[in-house]
Amino acid sequence: MTAALLQLSAHAERLAVLDDRETSHFRAVSDRLNELAALIAGIGGTLRDQAAILDGLERTGEQAAALAARLTGILPDADSDGGAGLYVPSPVPPWWKLAGDARQDALGKVRAWVEQVYRPGYGQLAAGLAPCWDQHPLCLYGLDVLSELWSVLYLQASRSPAVLSAQAEYQARIVPAIAGQLMTETTRCGHAQARAPLNGTARSRP
Repeated sequence: MTAALLQLSAHAERLAVLDDRETSHFRAVSDRLNELAALIAGIGGTLRDQAAILDGLERTGEQAAALAARLTGILPDADSDGGAGLYVPSPVPPWWKLAGDARQDALGKVRAWVEQVYRPGYGQLAAGLAPCWDQHPLCLYGLDVLSELWSVLYLQASRSPAVLSAQAEYQARIVPAIAGQLMTETTRCGHAQARAPLNGTARSRP
């Protein structure tokens, strides 16, 4: 009987150890699942943000196309000296495949417009554009559209009432819509996290 009791006591101790170990494992697995759930929720929010940005960019692209179509019949063909009276838009840069010198040339044109026209002239709208904009394809598409439309509207010999109306639409609808997309894109990216101060130091990007 004594031996049996001792054996039962030993089994009880082993069961207690196993129970503690399984409890620890369960707690660790639960913590990990909670972390994964939080991560998935964060990714879901990012995807929703990106979907909203792309949807807004599509609508803005339609507005820009409609504005460009209106300008076709509005702007003069030539100035009083017989020269070109309006800015002719440059070919669409294929940002998705540009590389090397070709990409730098296309980027240099957009960068010049951002530094000489957009930032000095568009106040708080331009202030929302982070320095990392040239690393975001969405920003390249948006700024290319803004710069070309601006050139079409303002680099011309004369201005009719219809052109003035198109300029007002550009200022009131096109610029704010695209500027909002650019701000959202460049303030929620990894570059923004790296710039954000953390306990007095910059947060390093993983």
